[in-house]
Amino acid sequence: MDRTDRPQGFRAVGLIGLFYLLDGIAFGVLAGSAASQQMRVAWRLAAWVTSAIVFALHIGYERLRLRNPPLVAALHTSLAAALGAFGLAVAANVHALIAPSGSSRTLFLVALLAWPVITAAPAFVAAFAAAFLLGPRRPSEEP
Repeated sequence: MDRTDRPQGFRAVGLIGLFYLLDGIAFGVLAGSAASQQMRVAWRLAAWVTSAIVFALHIGYERLRLRNPPLVAALHTSLAAALGAFGLAVAANVHALIAPSGSSRTLFLVALLAWPVITAAPAFVAAFAAAFLLGPRRPSEEP
């Protein structure tokens, strides 16, 4: 990886983290306004599916387009997931301030650290395994 690829990798982390945030909020709103429990589950499943697709595409982008090694690809991919989780924790804190539900304010503050960590750890493991399975970078395939 040369220096010109680094901004692209971190730009992808930010953009994909933003996608995860918007995906979670949009599907959360749809699930919250669902007319039945079945539709609520369907909207939540749709959020998981769209996030999983973007997660897989991000791993492929890191490995195949940017040609990052598995460790770097997994780090970037898990950072994007953690960024999205942090954004959702911030949104939950804002929502708790606007529409108090009686939940402990301390729990919302803990979420600011817990959600990114709980999200990033398994995301890193899954991304590393997937990136490793994509195979080694081959110098002969350089563009």
